[in-house]
Amino acid sequence: MTIRLKQLTRHAGTMLATCLLAQTALGGAAQAQDRAALMSEHRGGTITLAAVSAAGTVDPMINYTAQFWQIFQMTYDGLVKFKQAAGTDGFDIVPSIAEALPEPTNDGKTYVFKIRKGIKFSNGKDVTPADVVASFQRIFKIKGPTTGSFYNGIVGADACIATPESCTLEGGVTGDDTAGTVTINLVAPDAEIFSKLAVPHASILPADAPLADAGTTPIPGTGAYMIASYDPNAEMVLKRNPSFKEWSVDAQPDGYADEVVYKFGLTEEAAINAIINGQIDWMFDTPPSDRLPEIGAKYASQVHIDPLAAFWYAPMNTNLAPFDNVKVRQAVNYALDRDALVGLFGGDVLAQPVCQILPPDFPGHVDSCLYTKAPGESWSEPDMEKAQALVDESGTKGQKVTIIAEDNAVARGIGTYIASVLTELGYDASMKAISPNIQFTYIQNTNNNVQISVSQWYQDYPAASNFLNVLLSCSSFNKGSDASVNIAGYCNTELDAKMKQAMTTALTDQDAANVLWAEVDKGFMEQAPLAPLFTPKSVNFTSARLGNYVFNKQNRWNIAQSWVK
Repeated sequence: MTIRLKQLTRHAGTMLATCLLAQTALGGAAQAQDRAALMSEHRGGTITLAAVSAAGTVDPMINYTAQFWQIFQMTYDGLVKFKQAAGTDGFDIVPSIAEALPEPTNDGKTYVFKIRKGIKFSNGKDVTPADVVASFQRIFKIKGPTTGSFYNGIVGADACIATPESCTLEGGVTGDDTAGTVTINLVAPDAEIFSKLAVPHASILPADAPLADAGTTPIPGTGAYMIASYDPNAEMVLKRNPSFKEWSVDAQPDGYADEVVYKFGLTEEAAINAIINGQIDWMFDTPPSDRLPEIGAKYASQVHIDPLAAFWYAPMNTNLAPFDNVKVRQAVNYALDRDALVGLFGGDVLAQPVCQILPPDFPGHVDSCLYTKAPGESWSEPDMEKAQALVDESGTKGQKVTIIAEDNAVARGIGTYIASVLTELGYDASMKAISPNIQFTYIQNTNNNVQISVSQWYQDYPAASNFLNVLLSCSSFNKGSDASVNIAGYCNTELDAKMKQAMTTALTDQDAANVLWAEVDKGFMEQAPLAPLFTPKSVNFTSARLGNYVFNKQNRWNIAQSWVK
């Protein structure tokens, strides 16, 4: 069955690739024209999006999904932001709420941001330094998922992590309403500080924003659009922010559509058919592989394949049997047929097998594969004999194992496949699929006793630490929390120390830092707290009426910059 599956999905991917070879990039073509004229010609209408499910909370400081981070680009802003532009220009950081990117002082530990005048929240209130200070305190008070990995370098962060409810960040973040400035003091220089300030977890919100997860109640933001309503079982509606005036086309450009409606609950099949019929303009979920030949042949100009800095992986709970035994974790890595997994995702055109954490063409990546026959630089085929031997040595054969996957076509297929591999290794394995709306938080919380799961990680920003430090550092593991992104619950103090060394080295020598990151990547894979599966590409299928498709390497499709006829 596995061989036949590979043949079918590779054939689908090849047909899609052939159909798209002559396709020209749509994004950026309109950028050379006068933007004011384009806005006059194309402004208005409603863009309709679809997804199998919503992505949980609309609180930008808590939500940690690519699905809603894409939405937050046009609804919220930080002091700085990744540039809203096509391609790799999206990695550039530009000032947003701040007037400029300040030069550091105090040996690289102090930054003084001048706050722009005239920016308003969607409730009509002016943005002030007091809002900025309160926003940074709120990151800790609500126990945001990156407090221990992104913002723990701010002076006062340790006290805030220990007692979040009384967080003041004293000496760390201070505002001067008279001067219109906010000062951030760090414990030590941080080469990635602007990147950490540019992601949605550092959004600037009103000082009176609730000090708990906002859930389904939108918080006022500063973007071109505001979330007018949100029902995770039905839809999200975004409308123009009545208080918005474009202050930076790079950070927060005005949008073309008057309204964006995001419908939840459609199957992938239903969404594809709706796009073909002009009822939906875009689907978040990957099209099923059996539909790829059709859409590639008939609708090539509406299909956009974009590379991603990401990987799908199976985190294994290192604190629960049988995965508290390193031999079992290594056995899973040896046993997985990554070609078959690529096939389940849609074939070679849409993904490539990986057996390390850092994705290809990414800072710190050095080709390495420990878990394959003839280990070396790349994956070739599984080594089931080695895997069986390790399981036998572990003495865990026969134990019950449940893998938790998202309830969508691709993730269910991958989860079912991994369960079959575990069964072949001698375990009593089964797969359970739960709504993508809650799966990511569910597998993070240790109270749910998840042994192994299917997950994905998409870069927050282009740095090795954003994979290795965020996913596997000791500080990213928080027992009993929905915001414990170290899903494996793995803590290795030696590798933690090497990661800190790499981040310090990056201040003066990025190449030397990348060498250290490659060593860390290999070090984690030797202990195998997770099993990398494949690196995906983004397949975006859009309606015939949608124009000016712009793909941003950092934040994916820029919804606000598309128009509808």
